[in-house]
Amino acid sequence: MRFIDPHIHMMSRTTDDYERMKAAGIVAVIEPAFWMGQPRTNVGSFVDYLSGIVGWERFRASQFGIRHYCTIGLNSKEANNEALAEAVMDVLPRYLSKEGVVAIGEIGYDDMSALEDKYFRAQLALAREYDMLVMVHTPHRDKKAGTSRSMDVALEMGLAPGKVIIDHNNEETVREVLDRGFWAGFTLYPQTKMGNERMVEVVRQYGSDRIFVDSSADWGVSDPLAVPKTANLMLQRGIAAKDVEATCYGNALAAYGQSGQMLESHWLTPEPVDQRHLFEGNSVLRGQTPQVGDLPAVAPSAPAGVIE
Repeated sequence: MRFIDPHIHMMSRTTDDYERMKAAGIVAVIEPAFWMGQPRTNVGSFVDYLSGIVGWERFRASQFGIRHYCTIGLNSKEANNEALAEAVMDVLPRYLSKEGVVAIGEIGYDDMSALEDKYFRAQLALAREYDMLVMVHTPHRDKKAGTSRSMDVALEMGLAPGKVIIDHNNEETVREVLDRGFWAGFTLYPQTKMGNERMVEVVRQYGSDRIFVDSSADWGVSDPLAVPKTANLMLQRGIAAKDVEATCYGNALAAYGQSGQMLESHWLTPEPVDQRHLFEGNSVLRGQTPQVGDLPAVAPSAPAGVIE
């Protein structure tokens, strides 16, 4: 079975993660722009970061046989620094037409402040202007109200529900998201948010239409194998294979494939891996022998078991 992780922050992960993900069947990832864990203080740090996810990280993934896509946006936490947010809004358009950019995101609310609302709306306007998809970050506090408000604002700004992915859902939000015609992403973290046992029951109750799973693995405690582990648990718990394929692969492709940037042929008929290639003179190998063609199999270091 093939998998897509449609929300994972690979700049925070290691080459070991890429090797384990490839071995577990992950063929493609989407990396949303997000924050660093502490506030950035100038627009130059955004420029370097955004350049990194459309450049170096895309190259690094390719060196391990994984197709890398990304979303570009001003995250909700840093929208509260108005002077910086204005400067970031000025530079965002230069990245929206870069190869591999599938959406504007992740954008939305954190504290649901006035400035977050202002820059959420500004970026939705950009999405409408550039005819782009949107990945929405729903707040971790007061999630149900924040999710409803996110959808209300997207509609007010003229976005079609089918072009908006509402992420970080849970059992409280999924019904409204689906009823209103949006895509529903579920972030699976160890110990917190949605665990994969809960995700199995969501699919059992709601089916697989417009629902998909992601890991959101970043610099915190997280699991880059959350998608294949959840697929394995779904099968163990009696979820039909077609629903597993939809929630762990097909729906993400259907949603983000609307961008025209993400095509299944990218990994079904890929360019061969050639680790002799360099990116601006740099290699991922640190002096090791480059591999060309099919990479040797690397077994995942953790079993495909349950994420509590």
